[in-house]
Amino acid sequence: MFNSVLIVCVGNICRSPLAEALLKQWLPEKNIQSAGLFALKGKGADLMAKTVACRHGISLENHKARQFTREMGRTFDLILVMEKRHINIITHYLPEIRGKIMLLGHWNQRKDIPDPYGGDITTFNFIFSLINESVSGWKAALDDQGLK
Repeated sequence: MFNSVLIVCVGNICRSPLAEALLKQWLPEKNIQSAGLFALKGKGADLMAKTVACRHGISLENHKARQFTREMGRTFDLILVMEKRHINIITHYLPEIRGKIMLLGHWNQRKDIPDPYGGDITTFNFIFSLINESVSGWKAALDDQGLK
């Protein structure tokens, strides 16, 4: 059973905060957090990410970027990453946790979710749609398998 989910991207200011907020809406009873492999520690969410989130009724105003740590890797039941290379980075340092790391886009044809950092509103809207579709896939999978 997955009671805790960590969502990981690079800086923890664009993709993972969006995914964290969406997954918390869908699975409010779970411990859902986010972190970055090379986090901009303490920085708030990217302005474009906040703008897109706000358009969808989500607030990222209180988000503060956190660094992914070995302890997080060992503690969380499920770790969702944005890109296949993130799996490689994490397992380089923590090979024993490989079995609990999956792509956020796993149920969405195993798609990577590209980094929108520095992009325009169109780019962020597209990334939001990919994240939303991916989070929806995870919710359905967890519900169908009785893992909720």
